[in-house]
Amino acid sequence: MTFPDITPDLKAAMPLLRGRLLANQSLAELTWFRVGGPAQVLFTPADEEDLAYFLKLLPNELPVYVVGVGSNLIVRDGGMPGVVIRLSPRAFGETSASGDTVTAGTAALDKRVAETAAAAGIGGMEFFFGIPGTIGGALRMNAGANGSETKDVLVEATGIGRDGTKHVFSNADMKFVYRNSGIDPSVIFTSARFRGQVADAETIRARMNEVQNHRETAQPIREKTGGSTFKNPPGNSAWKLIDAAGCRGLCVGGAQVSEMHCNFLINTGNATGHDIETLGETVRERVKANSGIELHWEIKRIGIPA
Repeated sequence: MTFPDITPDLKAAMPLLRGRLLANQSLAELTWFRVGGPAQVLFTPADEEDLAYFLKLLPNELPVYVVGVGSNLIVRDGGMPGVVIRLSPRAFGETSASGDTVTAGTAALDKRVAETAAAAGIGGMEFFFGIPGTIGGALRMNAGANGSETKDVLVEATGIGRDGTKHVFSNADMKFVYRNSGIDPSVIFTSARFRGQVADAETIRARMNEVQNHRETAQPIREKTGGSTFKNPPGNSAWKLIDAAGCRGLCVGGAQVSEMHCNFLINTGNATGHDIETLGETVRERVKANSGIELHWEIKRIGIPA
């Protein structure tokens, strides 16, 4: 599918824009599943000021969506109308440590934040080492692993509103809940500050190694996957419910429920976005029929059908 090219109009309306605008840019290579159609416009801002300028002048009727490294995302085959914004690691990926705090741009990998903290002897952020995403996604969905969550270490986050206004949010402002936050979805996070505890470097590294070993032995991290597909229902595990419903190894087209960890879906090589989403919905139906429990998607799904 090809969308109308609106980049000339946007450039004309934003003469001081320094970031890159691309029309009908494929999103498949930006996601771990490697599926999906194009973005009508893909915008990569030069820095925070450039992002604010763009949002301030962008017509309100154009939808906006932000992607990180695409580790938790299904893009539908028809693509994404409107504007997709991708924050580059060069402009938004720096990390630094001081005392017991770590500051990070939201394009920084969660893993890099854990490494920055470890190098500075700051404990409490080891769990980030096992999350295959960026800090922007961690803020939006209160990402967590191994018994810890983003809410446990966040001091404050900075973001740009849809009108180009800069905001600073405290931990309480974020209204964190399980795998979500209460901030307006139109806000684009640009940086965050975290606080841990001064700890022994060897102890921190040992904990990070435990996290990595768990991922490598229990999760299909070398496949084209999107991480945990469904949220864990209260008092239960999504993978156990999926397994009990007989869905381990289930296939739809080129998509498969992982044999290793059945809360992971896999693109076996030629899956479409439709295959993966249909497989997920099939799993939800079978789990509901078997256990009476309704699973809710943790993976984000965007765009329109082919």
